[in-house]
Amino acid sequence: MIDWEDVLNATDEDDLKDVKTWLFQENMRLQQEKASLALEREDVAKEKQNLDAALDKFNTERSNFKDEMNLLNHRSAMERQRLKEEKVFFEKKLSILQNGFLQLDLDRKRLERERLLFENERDSFYHGRSGMNFFGDGSDVVGLLFRNATNPLTLRKRYKDLMKIFHPDNIAGDEELVQMINKEFSRRKREEA
Repeated sequence: MIDWEDVLNATDEDDLKDVKTWLFQENMRLQQEKASLALEREDVAKEKQNLDAALDKFNTERSNFKDEMNLLNHRSAMERQRLKEEKVFFEKKLSILQNGFLQLDLDRKRLERERLLFENERDSFYHGRSGMNFFGDGSDVVGLLFRNATNPLTLRKRYKDLMKIFHPDNIAGDEELVQMINKEFSRRKREEA
């Protein structure tokens, strides 16, 4: 550091040159520091600008993320609601199907009981209580069924009507009686020919 009183009181030219040199060097150093500070200020300003841009970008991304999350949450809630409604609907359909299967099973059992009862009644009608054939060999029954069928046209018509009634696939069907009807129809057909 320079003592300014010594500089002001200096009379010697060498002293003044030294002071001038020192002042020049000091001035240059200050200008360099000033330039350096200006560059640092620019760097700080650029850094601040970059930080502000990054902050703006971050805030925008955060806002977009919140919007996306809200949308996804809304969709998720809607999907959960839809799945819940579908589950309730499925449970109702399952209940209806289960009730339907139970009803079908009950109907099947009822039908089986009715079929057995019908077969028992039919067997008791044809065979009587003693176990013997009520109609003997069955020729009188078949004869009664084809009574008054005197020409080929009425014979065929009577045969078709009897098959509709007594075919084994019908509820009142009887396989033995159908066999006897077939034999009688064949016999009468041969007689007419």
